[in-house]
Amino acid sequence: MRPTQVQKHELPHRSRIYSDLSGFYDHVFTHVFSRRIERVVQGLKIPPGARVLEVGIGTGLSLDAYPAHARVTGIDLSQEMLDRADSKRDPKRHAHIKLRQMDGLDMDFPADYFDFVTAFHVVTVVPQPAKLIEEMTRVCKPDGQVVIINHFSSPRPAIRKVVNLVDPITRKLGWSTKLSLDDCINGAPLSLENRYKTSPWSLFTVVEARK
Repeated sequence: MRPTQVQKHELPHRSRIYSDLSGFYDHVFTHVFSRRIERVVQGLKIPPGARVLEVGIGTGLSLDAYPAHARVTGIDLSQEMLDRADSKRDPKRHAHIKLRQMDGLDMDFPADYFDFVTAFHVVTVVPQPAKLIEEMTRVCKPDGQVVIINHFSSPRPAIRKVVNLVDPITRKLGWSTKLSLDDCINGAPLSLENRYKTSPWSLFTVVEARK
């Protein structure tokens, strides 16, 4: 299914950046992010028939990560990103994955619908991170899982101070180094089950929470 077209002027500033840089993003971050995403998704042990939503699927770095026995929907605000993801889809190998153009801050899904809701390297890109988590939680079933991979501000003051030095640069690229996990999930009806890094030197944190 081809994603619905969206006019360029409808895209917020940060999504506009990622749309313009979709080719660069795809070329560079496939090697940086895809292995981590695959490892995290495999660790979820998604059962047959489970409904999975990925918010901000981008250029489709995660397409090969999801098991064929799941029913996966990937959404993104950027049409350029979705076009690249769609071009990678194999009719047989990715028959279980559908793509839709949609704003993660205002999703057109019923409440309590998905067994797993994921967002990989997306939370700090949107203008309202807490609202994104709120929407992800809303569409997740009771006892379902919300899974996030993202850079969050370090709880260690020395590390946080050093990393925040590059914040003016990352903001020009559409994301901030200063966002904390507490800022995102505060108030959301989620129980934090696991928080870890896939390697000791990784800048990114994996968060697994249950509704």
